[in-house]
Amino acid sequence: MKVTHLFGMGAIALSIVACTTNPITGRSSLQLANNSEILTMSAQEYKTTLSKGKVITGTADAKRVASVGSRIKNAAERYYQSIGRAADLASYNWEFNLLQSSELNAWCMPGGKVAVYTGILPITKDDNGLAVVMGHEVSHALAGHGNERISQAMVAQYGGAILGGTISNAQWANVFQTVYPIGSQVALLKYGRNQESEADEMGLYLMSMAGYDPRAAIPFWNRMEAASKGARQPEFLSTHPNPETRISDINKDLPKALEYYKAAGGKL
Repeated sequence: MKVTHLFGMGAIALSIVACTTNPITGRSSLQLANNSEILTMSAQEYKTTLSKGKVITGTADAKRVASVGSRIKNAAERYYQSIGRAADLASYNWEFNLLQSSELNAWCMPGGKVAVYTGILPITKDDNGLAVVMGHEVSHALAGHGNERISQAMVAQYGGAILGGTISNAQWANVFQTVYPIGSQVALLKYGRNQESEADEMGLYLMSMAGYDPRAAIPFWNRMEAASKGARQPEFLSTHPNPETRISDINKDLPKALEYYKAAGGKL
């Protein structure tokens, strides 16, 4: 697929003076890339990934993944609509699939393309644990973390040349392919620590809005950390905050998350 239309010079000049603000966490980030093109690429890569793997359908676990994902999606849409930003999600075409793999992993591509690996299900244990995982991964997409990573690479590599409009289409394509390797698993994009921390916070709120108990987050992350000891660190944890920082941050965010949980009908 050609990516020469991902970046318009006029759009970039405009975007440089305006950051994107996450409506749930309040964090601002620079996002220069064309979201519609990113969503198109993501949909293609998701389809390719599913075709190369074994998609589990019709089982209780597959239905759980679809159900938990749907509730989180609905909660996000209700929230964005309530603050007048429903248009942010208008182009999303959600999918939730369970893939056969021993990896302790899950991911969400831009546009709501979600995959959960069977290997992580024993760690999630129940719907609340699964909601921790899926809320976290959906948050990466909603927060535009893929766009942000592309933008960071653009600025780091080309700096002021972006403002001057002297970057060629080949150079833009190179940046995109570096961040989202075409022909490989785009879903395994490495996020930065700040983005992982934001996904923790945002995911905690989203799962709570969907009626899942956010208090399940700490036991889940403790189980994930225990599962990674003595073995190669799971991809799911590769760029995540250290365990002590993560637990401390979750404890800080829990009171607000519990307010969302209570409003969704949860029992405290």
